[in-house]
Amino acid sequence: MRVRRMRRKACVTVLAATLCLALSCLAADEEAKLLPDGPGKDLVGRICFDCHGAGNFRKARLSRDDWSDQVADMADRGAKGTEAELAAVVEYLTQYFGKDSKINVNTAPLVELKTVLGLTVKESQAVIDYREANGKFQAWQELQKVPGVEGTKLEAKKELIAF
Repeated sequence: MRVRRMRRKACVTVLAATLCLALSCLAADEEAKLLPDGPGKDLVGRICFDCHGAGNFRKARLSRDDWSDQVADMADRGAKGTEAELAAVVEYLTQYFGKDSKINVNTAPLVELKTVLGLTVKESQAVIDYREANGKFQAWQELQKVPGVEGTKLEAKKELIAF
């Protein structure tokens, strides 16, 4: 009886661990789909998402040298990729999450709107809700119509906004 209970508990534990792993893989795949399209996107999904999600770099806007250091640190910690693949990851991160890269308000998730544009969580969610209800923003004037978003914050970051 005791052995049977232990086996059942072990099976449940293995099943739960497998389910958690499968769910985390699905979440990483979904998160990878939200990245901007471009050369290196698939590599970022494969190499970076083994350990963490996109939130780590969506919040950061780093120079090429800083991204190179970050990717080298990831490789030192066990990220798997060839030199060419890691270089492509650096290029992708620099282009889409570099110091001068723009944020696409039609695709950016809440964390990126909040961090890059300096919006509150409520304001960021208002932008997302507005674009989901009304479709993609086509011009600056449409973005300024979002209820509950302080226009001066958007004006201050205008050069970082893309449609």
